[in-house]
Amino acid sequence: MRLRTSLLAATMLALPLAAQAQPVNGVYIGAGAGVNFLQGTDIDVQGGAANFLRANGVSPSGKADFDVGFAGVLSVGYGFGNGFRIEAEGNFRTNDVDKLSGYRGFGPLRSAGTVRSYGVMANTFYDFNVGWPVVPYVGVGAGYVWTEYDDVRATAANGGNIRIDGDDGQFAYQAIAGLSLPISAVPGLAITAEYRFLGTLQPEISSEIRFGSTTVARGKVEADNYNHSIMLGLRYALYTPPPPAPPAPVAPAPAAAPAPARTYLVFFDWDRADLTDRARQIIAEAAQNSTRVQATRIEVAGHADR
Repeated sequence: MRLRTSLLAATMLALPLAAQAQPVNGVYIGAGAGVNFLQGTDIDVQGGAANFLRANGVSPSGKADFDVGFAGVLSVGYGFGNGFRIEAEGNFRTNDVDKLSGYRGFGPLRSAGTVRSYGVMANTFYDFNVGWPVVPYVGVGAGYVWTEYDDVRATAANGGNIRIDGDDGQFAYQAIAGLSLPISAVPGLAITAEYRFLGTLQPEISSEIRFGSTTVARGKVEADNYNHSIMLGLRYALYTPPPPAPPAPVAPAPAAAPAPARTYLVFFDWDRADLTDRARQIIAEAAQNSTRVQATRIEVAGHADR
């Protein structure tokens, strides 16, 4: 109940800050940071190091698992005003090794080391303007990412260790799904929340077998590189189009001009005082017209002795 109440209160506080969502139009910049989950991978020693291990009764097959780490991105992009966006991105991820396992016959192992990756990507997005306070969006990207294994090692009780150290760059790809919340207090600014999956082709990293400070064999490993990142960020559109002008008020139709006053003339026949049929018709027209005009003038003219 407390959690639901807190979420409701946070939503009510955020509503005044939310702006009506509009498609991104023009250049924008963005940044995001969050947690990164580097998927566990098989790490099989190859080459001369693998031959040395086999000759000493040790399996060259191992596996690495990683702690939760950090992910960050910086980007600059362009919105076309119709929901589509393109973007250039720089990214960085880092995860410490949780444990190295396998290498059967090498004895109990102590694990250490860090795996980092950094690269550049070109992305394409589409924003779904569905009339909500938040705007859902999806994206895909491709680029190049360097993966670095920094002193990753499995150390046995006898002092021998399998050490993996080096870096390699490979083609990278990613898929993105997120939500953006425009902020009305700062036109063009939006808060973003998103999930990113980033993978690369297998990097080849140098490996060696050491006893103390002496290297007895060298080889390489090929490791998977699959990352799942959850990030919060900000996006700022450098140009925000002004809101559409309200429609002009409709002017009332002008009142019809009053009909001009008319003059009706009624004539009598010579030496007569009674109304003719034509005179009665004119008087009837004058009476009817008096209901539509402000003034009606009836002029009666005649000559009679009686």
